Amino acid sequence: MPQFFIDENIAKASTIDTSYYTGNQYFELSKERIFANSWQYIGDTDQVSVEGSAYPFILLEHYLDEPLVVIRGNDGAINCLSNVCTHRGNLVVYEPCKLHLLRCKYHGRAFSLDGRFLSMPEFKEVENFPAEDDDLHQLPLFQWGKLLFTSINNKISAALFMGEMLDRISWYPMDKLIRRTDLCKDYHVNANWALYCENYLEGFHIPFVHGDLNQALDFGEYKTEVFQYCNLQLGIGKNGEDCFVLPETSKDYGQDIAAYYFWVFPNMMFNFYPWGLSVNLVQPTKVDECKVSFITYVLDESLLNTGAGAGLDTVELEDEEIVNHVQKGIHSRFYKHGRYSVKREQGTHHFHRLIASFLND
Repeated sequence: MPQFFIDENIAKASTIDTSYYTGNQYFELSKERIFANSWQYIGDTDQVSVEGSAYPFILLEHYLDEPLVVIRGNDGAINCLSNVCTHRGNLVVYEPCKLHLLRCKYHGRAFSLDGRFLSMPEFKEVENFPAEDDDLHQLPLFQWGKLLFTSINNKISAALFMGEMLDRISWYPMDKLIRRTDLCKDYHVNANWALYCENYLEGFHIPFVHGDLNQALDFGEYKTEVFQYCNLQLGIGKNGEDCFVLPETSKDYGQDIAAYYFWVFPNMMFNFYPWGLSVNLVQPTKVDECKVSFITYVLDESLLNTGAGAGLDTVELEDEEIVNHVQKGIHSRFYKHGRYSVKREQGTHHFHRLIASFLND
């Protein structure tokens, strides 16, 4: 399988070869080399608000397909565990519930709320039992305010993936965010997950695709900052309207910032507006399809539908139309890769370099 190379000098570099968006071999390879080695948003503390509450889910359903469960223990600590019984592979928790221990409904194997094996009927004669692998596997859990994240392989720390974002927005009251399920929405996009991400990673298209958003932002002042595993697009508001009231401790104090657009490799977007936070998750489903989830957390409801954070559904549909057409275009015999705008496409260049790095590792 050929390796990808993206020149570190954006002025010399060409975009990633189109085979990445069309080849099933790269789609499958990305499961373990990219997604299993990264951090993923898995919900928030409100879903396990009391001791004994359990929230089962499938991590990146239809792609990684890993059954997990988040549980708040009797000591108040939150754990992320494999939701697969170590006896015969049955799911342990079927739906959100409150419990005092984990018991498999197939043959009665029991575990504590932190995943430790407790008991098993009819196993007296089994030798060298129980062993360490009879416990439920415990995954790392990273908490930021109410938000929860995990990583399957935990090769790189969450601090390296998200540290710059946490520092930059450290003044933001993350613990006061309220998840609004009525404002959350899933979109099914007929394009490779990476095409959707790279569209997000540049504001270059805003004047051409997003008329209303372009009226809220000063495109001339739009800028991108690149970090190790994440990057930031700063949306500067026009005439100081509908902008953050920044504290003096903020690095951006004195600027008219209408939106912070943070992206964390490979597939998470954290869009901060004066009204709250929109978390966007790009979840691969097929080589030419993905599901994009908009998860809405409100801080100040009176500011909803104002400024750069208004009309997000319209912006999404405009983006969706573009990437659907790009997915068709990249099958052309006459197009394999393009070049980058040095000023406007630093984020996309950064993304492609990370893909190449993780795949070639």
